[in-house]
Amino acid sequence: MSHWPYIAAAYVLTIGGMAALVLVSWLRMRRAEAQADTLSRSSRAQSRGVGTGAEQHPSTSLGTSGTLS
Repeated sequence: MSHWPYIAAAYVLTIGGMAALVLVSWLRMRRAEAQADTLSRSSRAQSRGVGTGAEQHPSTSLGTSGTLS
């Protein structure tokens, strides 16, 4: 009896398993990057006051109230 069918099946299962692992990893990475991007955008928007109703006023270079004496 020949052992080649067993070897071929082992290669097919190994290569197929590796391809499935790569595909699942890639899909999970894309989902995680999208979640990180969404989180980053929302935290940047909150730090700028977007969506909170607060107006942002530019500060002066010296930190004064803007009135000169």
